[in-house]
Amino acid sequence: MKHHVAERMRGISSFYVMELLQRAKQLEQQGRDIIHMEIGEPDFETPQAILDAGKVFMQGREVKYTAAAGLPELRRSIADYYQTQYGVNLDPKRVFITPGASGAFLLAFGISLNPGEQILMADPCYPCNDNFVQLFDGKTQFVNVGADTAYQLNAELIRQHWQPASKGVLIASPSNPTGTLIGNDALRDAIQQTHALGGCFYSDEIYHGLVYGETVSSALEFSDDVFVINSFSKFFGMTGWRIGWLIVPEYFIDAVEKLAQNIFISTPTHSQYAALACFSAENMTELHSRRDEFEKRRDFLYDNLLCLGFKIACKPQGAFYIYADCSAFTDDSFEFARQLLEQEGVAVTPGKDFGHYLANQHIRFAYTASIDRMTAALQRLERFICP
Repeated sequence: MKHHVAERMRGISSFYVMELLQRAKQLEQQGRDIIHMEIGEPDFETPQAILDAGKVFMQGREVKYTAAAGLPELRRSIADYYQTQYGVNLDPKRVFITPGASGAFLLAFGISLNPGEQILMADPCYPCNDNFVQLFDGKTQFVNVGADTAYQLNAELIRQHWQPASKGVLIASPSNPTGTLIGNDALRDAIQQTHALGGCFYSDEIYHGLVYGETVSSALEFSDDVFVINSFSKFFGMTGWRIGWLIVPEYFIDAVEKLAQNIFISTPTHSQYAALACFSAENMTELHSRRDEFEKRRDFLYDNLLCLGFKIACKPQGAFYIYADCSAFTDDSFEFARQLLEQEGVAVTPGKDFGHYLANQHIRFAYTASIDRMTAALQRLERFICP
């Protein structure tokens, strides 16, 4: 019997940073002190209110499947959150609880994307989104973006790059790796342009809540006919709990429930009960305090990277990343990141993880470490570039 990997896997890319992360762990096992600025995972622990809710559930009953769409009370809580946060009247039936934002993307593309159809995405962007498209035998149409559009697609770029095979547009705001936002008017115009072309609009909002000094809108404020992907991982600090959500147009409710039943059965039950505590006043106060700390970290890292000679085209407005031009020091950001790890014990993510456009001259720094740890990292970085 011959064994062959499916052809679709030819286009599925790996994270280059995982090679660096594996090496970082090897160095740590050897006793080296490694400062991690490569992984998009907050260093804060899961908030106590969420831990307590999870413990109460685990101690008080058996852990059984929920409905594939998720706990009704959690779906209602999310709908209420959209009313409070964005002024959107959302039917809880359109809200589906998923195993992280990744599960939400799988459902969204699985119910809407046909083989050969294309999704427009910005380059640079989060690489898994391209892989999700390819998993369903679709294709990603990358559009080079830069500082002139805050690294975001807009209505004009969508119109210019739309092709007969185009199915839809994905916009992430705040974005990974750049941390930039699309303006509210630009978001509305991008949605309207996509719909005028007969396409689907997918809004990646997983970093909502982690926005600094700006007002951010949900795509749902401008249209009910959009897919919205969000997560409890980033702002809510529940990375390892693997829980997110997907909001779909009413037309897709039956289809997404059917697919969720077959792919996931349900999202982990204990995670759903724990997530019910996310929207309490006590927990939101804690989360806003953490957001303020991320803003301080952003300002600290941004100012110091500029002082070291890195170029940063757009100051991040959200998330917890800075996408820095390192061309003053190297023309190969992956090799730069590898040597920085080996010589100085600082782990960062090379630009080639996020696409092709000017990737070799960019590094992503995650300010998910404390200011004390970042101070040490910057001292090591200065020593590395100015030996």
